[in-house]
Amino acid sequence: MSERFTVRVTKDYLVFCAGHFITYRGDDCECLHGHNYRVAVEIEAPLDENYYVFDFIALKNIMRKLTDALDHNMLVPTRSNLINMHESEKSIRLTYGDKEWVFPREDCVLLPIENTTAELLGKYLADQLRDELRTQHRFLPDVVRVEVEESFGQTARYEWKK
Repeated sequence: MSERFTVRVTKDYLVFCAGHFITYRGDDCECLHGHNYRVAVEIEAPLDENYYVFDFIALKNIMRKLTDALDHNMLVPTRSNLINMHESEKSIRLTYGDKEWVFPREDCVLLPIENTTAELLGKYLADQLRDELRTQHRFLPDVVRVEVEESFGQTARYEWKK
């Protein structure tokens, strides 16, 4: 017999509104735009001594902190080999071919990802969640799943397994 336990959190406040653009096909770049992203998270693990996978309240609080950090910002991929980033104390300047964007530094979140796709935003959030669970709660689940919905009917899902 095999049992699996999962907790899932998706709340009205696990959202973030952010600007971005992505590069694709190696030679195309979207226009600057934004989304009202929604996030859901699931974790799998054996039950603990309290018969919990993990405390819902703690999981909601972690995810709220992570989504709030992205809210009302420009999402900037720092690992892109197509978008060049120039950072100063006051601004972030991005270039792609002949295109150029300049944003106030405080309005940007620099993300260690290659492109600001929903898929990689899901991976970024899952990595941040795992780090928080490990360092603050001494807990590492067997599975972490993060869904990022960038608009109604368009959701990407990332899954990490131990």
